[in-house]
Amino acid sequence: MAKIGYARVSTKDQNLDLQIEELKKAGCMKIFSEKKSGKRERPELEAALDYLRPEDTFVVYKFDRIGRSLKDLLSRVSSLHERGIKIISIKDNIDTSSTSGKLMMHIFASLAEFERDLIVERTTAGRKAAMAKGKKMGRPKIKRNKNCYLIPKRNDHRPNTRTTWH
Repeated sequence: MAKIGYARVSTKDQNLDLQIEELKKAGCMKIFSEKKSGKRERPELEAALDYLRPEDTFVVYKFDRIGRSLKDLLSRVSSLHERGIKIISIKDNIDTSSTSGKLMMHIFASLAEFERDLIVERTTAGRKAAMAKGKKMGRPKIKRNKNCYLIPKRNDHRPNTRTTWH
């Protein structure tokens, strides 16, 4: 009946120290951590989930650390409960081993997904408004001169020919 922790930050510029310290305070005997976006593969999360045994407690700083979306989070939580593993979120102050804890987890997860959707919606609206005002989006295009040539290095033992960019 061990407490296993998982900490994640999205970018290499962010710091894991706060999450790891809180997981230690919660009594975690082993902590898995990584600096990866939630949209990509998360090998340390998978390692933590594989490490867990029945009657263990999986401790996270916040529920959004383990799920990319509400559906993903609920799927992971359900899978862990089927394996007999409890889940605790420190920041959300939720223990899913109780009925009320499960309800609160669903409510907070729904609110987090709603917040992410609002951010995407506002960003899209802002882009459309900027484009309507004539703002160019994305990286500037490279201006290529049609008269540019690539000249191979002289020491590559090929004839000194010119090739054009296409």
